[in-house]
Amino acid sequence: MEDEEIIQLLWDRKETGLESLSEKYGKYCFSVSCRIVNNEEDAKECVNDTWFSAWNSIPPQKPSNLGGYLARLVRNISINCYNKKHAAKRGGGNMDLALEELPECVTGRNKPEERLELEFLASIIAEFLNTQDKTKRWIFIQRYFFMAGTSEISCKLGIKEGTVKSTLCRMRKQLKKWLEKEAVYL
Repeated sequence: MEDEEIIQLLWDRKETGLESLSEKYGKYCFSVSCRIVNNEEDAKECVNDTWFSAWNSIPPQKPSNLGGYLARLVRNISINCYNKKHAAKRGGGNMDLALEELPECVTGRNKPEERLELEFLASIIAEFLNTQDKTKRWIFIQRYFFMAGTSEISCKLGIKEGTVKSTLCRMRKQLKKWLEKEAVYL
């Protein structure tokens, strides 16, 4: 079933839209969530919460890219789940490692008045990524959006893990320079 049809089913409040979401995007959302929460049961719960969130947000929203919209929902839900489970201790999952690699470039922002700054920062990072070739952009997004491990990325691309690590290291340095050039100091 095409995305437009699924969105229309959700828009019309038909439960078959949820079944179609699950059929088409279930494995994808589960893999995104599992990389973050590092637990199958939690990932299943996050995916179910994603379907609920999609049901509640469509309408009024009508996403132009359903896969990307669901990835953002499941990622945010999974990060919240991970944070709840690891509030008092640090885990050893991909999320910790990925987020530990970026502090020299980007720090967390929690205050509502800083949301505009975050949107501006997101647009600058998107500009930076658009200057990179397709492979580097894919590596960066897999690591820092989908929280994929470096070994998983290297396996998917058929390259050495060291190549992935050095590419990410170089890109973080380039991103830091890019942010400084754009007068973004965090």
